[in-house]
Amino acid sequence: MNKKIASYLGFARKAGKVMSGVNTCTFGIGKGKIELVILAEDISDNSKKKIMKELRRGQVPYITHGTVQELSQTIGQSGRSVIGICDKGFAEVILKESKEVES
Repeated sequence: MNKKIASYLGFARKAGKVMSGVNTCTFGIGKGKIELVILAEDISDNSKKKIMKELRRGQVPYITHGTVQELSQTIGQSGRSVIGICDKGFAEVILKESKEVES
């Protein structure tokens, strides 16, 4: 996992701008509270199908980054394959950093 993205996730969590888990993020997307979703690379097929349906409906951007274990450790919770960022500023810097990593 990219250290800068992990750092931004940690800051967002401390600021209370993170939702985690498939059901919580699905609800958050439906309410328009989530600006960016981060999916684990090893997310289960059923969870991915469920969250992708909501992402398309809510037109929320997403990235795939890290494993379930890495994402969970970064936000201090266990078994989290989906993380929702609820702040536009954090979402923009994480999205920008993920595009730089891909290049």
